[in-house]
Formats: sequence, structure tokens, C-alpha cells
Amino acid sequence: MKKVLKIAGLSLVGLLVILTFVFLWQKSRPKEVVYHIETVTKGDIVKRTVATGKVEPRNEILIKPQMSGIISEVYKQAGETVQAGDIIAKIQVVPDMVNLSSAESRLSRAEIALDQSRRNYERDSKLYENKVISKEEFEKVALQYKNDQEELRAASDNLSLVRTGITASSAKYSNTLVRSTVSGTILDIPVKVGNSVIQSNNFNDGTTVASVANLNDMLFVGKIDETEVGKLHEGMPMEITIGAIQNREIPATLEYVSPKGIEESGAILFEMKAAMKLPTDVFIRAGYSANADIILDKRNNVLMIPESSLEFNGDSAFVYLVKSEKPQTFERKLVKIGLSDGIHIEVQNGLQLNDKIRGTEVIDKKKKS
Repeated sequence: MKKVLKIAGLSLVGLLVILTFVFLWQKSRPKEVVYHIETVTKGDIVKRTVATGKVEPRNEILIKPQMSGIISEVYKQAGETVQAGDIIAKIQVVPDMVNLSSAESRLSRAEIALDQSRRNYERDSKLYENKVISKEEFEKVALQYKNDQEELRAASDNLSLVRTGITASSAKYSNTLVRSTVSGTILDIPVKVGNSVIQSNNFNDGTTVASVANLNDMLFVGKIDETEVGKLHEGMPMEITIGAIQNREIPATLEYVSPKGIEESGAILFEMKAAMKLPTDVFIRAGYSANADIILDKRNNVLMIPESSLEFNGDSAFVYLVKSEKPQTFERKLVKIGLSDGIHIEVQNGLQLNDKIRGTEVIDKKKKS
């Protein structure tokens, strides 16, 4: 029994030795590498870059009140279309007590003066009819009467202005009515009835009652990295994609690139603006986030190959021409390359249409797993 176990153990050891030699022999054999075969084709190569930004009106006008007070009425709301001169809101004046007291006192004095002038006029009118006083004396009294009448109207208007901001004669054009200065769409009305507002002056910008813009004249406003800003120029075409509008590209033309960059998160960015050609069947809202696809360069109908099939040595580029597909054999060849879009690259010299070249290595998924 012991002899049998000994023979079995030696046999097992021998088998393990043989299997080890077989495994090492297979590992030492050179692996056959198989490559994809690519074909030289013709097509268009477009080099692009993307700028992020948003859609803004070309001109957004802030409507300010011409006097301080409290909003008593709001006649419009955001989204409505207005014409220049349309009334947006009405302001109730909060009178200054000093000015109010002065205006009331002026009116009282005007009433007293007019009452005296009227009595003088009525008395002298009878005297003049009876030829007791001269015409010259009567005309002086009549002139004073008219002046006092005018002063009473002026004092009454002044009191009305101090109290309410309007007069009977100028109510239609009163500064208490906040009007739109341009035609367009109301983007926002940040005030409500009861809010206090102040007029613009040398020390304050004033309260914004509404913002109005023409939504038919929109710009893409974005930023582009300093590494690509030198490739931009006015008049370049681009395509705008808006996140809120799916599967729609809007053409635009670059109008402006800032001469000064700003630093954001360690990168230097330059502002750019492009005029959008808005479609008539889509309503574009101000403030939409958007991306601009900018065509930096383009080559039409050129020879091209996958960029991954290139091999670089210094400033030179090489490909491997297929000499035989089974077994695969290749010949290294120098080529002159041009524009790249990141996937395909232009071949300017060294290859012909339909030439076959070595591509990337074929990965055996079974062996990999």
C-alpha cells in the first residue's frame, strides 16, 4: 500500500513539472499582434471650439422714476409688450411738510391779495366810468388785478404739485406717471404697489421701476479661453445651442471680442458677443443658458485618416502602409499632415485615396477577460 502511494505521489509531481514547462513555453512564445486596417478616405474636416454663455438682449433699458414717492398703481406686468410712452406705473408723492406749509401760506396770501385787488378794481371801475380817475390810473388797477389772479393760479398749482405731484393743467404729462422710454417687452417689474421709489440724481441711481428690451434683437454673450481667442475674428459664423430648446441650432455671427481678459478659477477668459438670427417659430427668452459652437478652421474634400493611426517621432509623422493582410505586414512611411478635428486628420502628402494603413491594435475581449 505504501509503495502505491509513493508511486502516485511521484506521478503527480512529475505531472506538475510537465505542466509548468508547458505553461512557461507558451508564455515565452511571441504574441501575434493584430491591428485594425484603416482606409484613406476623402471628406471634410472642421476644427471647432465651444464657448459657454447665455442669451441677452442687445439693449436692456432700465426705466427710472422722475420723482420720488410711493408706487400707487402698476398698470403693466412682465412679459407684456409696450410702446414708447406707455404708462407702466403711477407714483403718489409724499409731500415735504416744510414745502407744504410754505405752499399753503403762499396760497392764503394770494387769496388775500386777489380779494383786495378785486375790490379795488370794482371801485375804480365805477370811478373811471364817471370820469373821476384817469384811464392811466384805472389800467394800473386792472393790471394789478390780473397779476393777482395769475398769482392765485400759480399758488394753487404749486400747492397741488407739493401735495400730489400734478396740476390740473399738466395731469396728462405728470412726472407721477412712469412711462416706458422705448418700445419692447417688459422683462421685469421689481416694484409693487406700496414700495417707495426715488428719482435718479447725482448721488443715487434711482429705483428701477421696470426693465424693457427688444427680444427680436438678441445676443449670445459668452467667454472663451485665452488659448483660442487669437483664432477668433469679427464676422465668424457660429451655431448657438440653447439648453431649454432641444434639437435646435441657431445661426449667429461674431460681433465682438473683448480686448481685456478676466481671471476665473485660475484661467484667463475673454468676453465675446455674437448677433443671433432668431427663428420666427421659437420664442427666445432673455437669460437662457447657451453654448456657441465656433468653426475655427475647415477643409473640404481632403484626404484624411484616423488620427490614432499616426506615429510621431519629433516633428515628423509616420503611418504604416499595409503590404499584406494575411499575415499582416506593414511598411513605415513619412506623411505630411494638416488640420485635425480630434478624430480625423488631413493628409497633405504621402498617401493616396483608398490606401490601406495600420490602425489601432485589435483587443481580444476573451483573453482580456
